[in-house]
Amino acid sequence: MNSIAYVTVDVFTSERFSGNQLAVIPDARGLTDAQMQNIAAEFRYSEVTFVLPPQHPANTAHVRIFTPTMEIPFAGHPNVGTAFVLGRQPDVFGRPTGDVLRFEEKAGIVEAALIREADGQVTGAGIFAPQRLSLGPQIDRETIAHCASIEVAAISLAAHAPVIASVGLPFAVAELADLETLGKACPNTAAFAEAGRRYSPEDDQFALFLYVRQAENPWHLRARMFAPLDNVIEDPATGSASGALGALLTSLLPESNTVVEITIEQGVEMGRRSVIGVTARKSGGKIKSIRIAGECATVMSGTILL
Repeated sequence: MNSIAYVTVDVFTSERFSGNQLAVIPDARGLTDAQMQNIAAEFRYSEVTFVLPPQHPANTAHVRIFTPTMEIPFAGHPNVGTAFVLGRQPDVFGRPTGDVLRFEEKAGIVEAALIREADGQVTGAGIFAPQRLSLGPQIDRETIAHCASIEVAAISLAAHAPVIASVGLPFAVAELADLETLGKACPNTAAFAEAGRRYSPEDDQFALFLYVRQAENPWHLRARMFAPLDNVIEDPATGSASGALGALLTSLLPESNTVVEITIEQGVEMGRRSVIGVTARKSGGKIKSIRIAGECATVMSGTILL
């Protein structure tokens, strides 16, 4: 019986059994689209990545990302975790990897820089979002409240109204008034389905990223992400949403030129604390780059029977 190797890592953490789980298929040659989707559904992680030879020799690999139900164009923790896995392998498709990896993805080229300890050991990676900040429609507070099972009054409008934001993958982003409300949030699948029909009519995959800013340090945030329509009831770390939020908040600053360092904690309520570092660079009044970075820990390796 044929088989294929896999590695699992916990992303945005230095400790096993915390952070966000990711399965990586380091050599996915020969797999069909249906097999990839079945493998992703079997793992039931928020994403699984499949690594293929690059279509252009200047790039490191062609990376496909699958959730339990569909292929997506980009995501944060799968890219960080995949770079970590490939960075620890001396050879990828017969070519050595350097400290900067370039992944071909549906959303565009994703550049990943490895993070190393003094002894050269790879401990994580930082990636640059493949797309500039784009904003979709604003979302009424009632819709957000119904989706998260919270009171409308707990949704803050101090910085921005709830809005669809993306740097490669769209999320509804909303600020809450306090950590107590964030902790009580619970996804209402029926409300998500209605929100998907209204705000994501092309695929109905409406995903919600809620956050709270700390009064003593407004650039240290706590967040939660729900995507029940994609069989992800809650995600312990969402790099793509964190990047979109970092870009949004930086775009709202009055400064035309600035660099903002943001720390986002996620997964606390799930018992899988994650720490996501976001660096937003703004020049001439526009967001020029978004870097999403974190550490990783290897957990398992094995084979999948096909």
